[in-house]
Amino acid sequence: MPDILLITLMHPIGIFDSGYGGLTIMREIVRALPPYDYVYLGDNARTPYGTRSFETVYEYTLECVQRLFAMGCPLVVLACNTASAKALRNIQQLDLPKMALDSTNPPVRVLGVIRPTTEVIGQYSKTGEVGILATKGTVVSESYVVEIEKFFPEVRVFQEACPMWVPLVENGEYARPGADYFVKQHIERLLAQSPQIDTILLACTHYPLLLPKIRQYTPANVTILSQGEIVARSLTNYLERHPDIASRCTKAGKRRFLTTDSPDDFSRQATVFFGESVVAGHLAL
Repeated sequence: MPDILLITLMHPIGIFDSGYGGLTIMREIVRALPPYDYVYLGDNARTPYGTRSFETVYEYTLECVQRLFAMGCPLVVLACNTASAKALRNIQQLDLPKMALDSTNPPVRVLGVIRPTTEVIGQYSKTGEVGILATKGTVVSESYVVEIEKFFPEVRVFQEACPMWVPLVENGEYARPGADYFVKQHIERLLAQSPQIDTILLACTHYPLLLPKIRQYTPANVTILSQGEIVARSLTNYLERHPDIASRCTKAGKRRFLTTDSPDDFSRQATVFFGESVVAGHLAL
């Protein structure tokens, strides 16, 4: 409770994920925009989201976003591909307009990680063929296929679901020899779909921890993109274009971490994803 009371005195940028992976996004955002205050919320008690229905992911994501708004966040980033794919559109089109009708509250915004990536991915490919490595839920949603077509209709998109990669990361196996088989297998399956793929997007926030092995089994001429830096650049641009939102975000360099599950377990895992020590508090939904 003290953590939540402290947060309400600030107006941080909220960053949400179903678990730990969004911390790889937050790490790059903090690096790009260090003066801002941040609060991260991981819904670890209900993870994984990837295997759940659109309706359930929407319900869970909206609940967490509303809690971040209640903590004073003017802006929330869904640092989760599944939430961005299955919940963002409904929140932006259905829920935010309803909130705007309440004139007693200033406007709030929610952004995702899919659009910033799809807006630029075509610029990296010379062959016009890109590959997506993602969770099954993200692949089935076809969000990347649909969004890339909007910005780069000439680009062909190939997808490969990697169901073992998140468990490997969360069980600390991402740097061990046991991970090699699964990393090599899915990269080979993706590249077998077309020899012209010259750009691969890691469309899951866990996957940057596997990057050394991914590079090991990917041809040197193929560009590998992680979302963190792209999303951080996009958020920087967004705040420059929306000074009304930027001015409402406090800048004391504070960071808070919350989880719906065990804070001790979260803190241990989060330190790996965030790259520095994390001490989390508990948030009961």
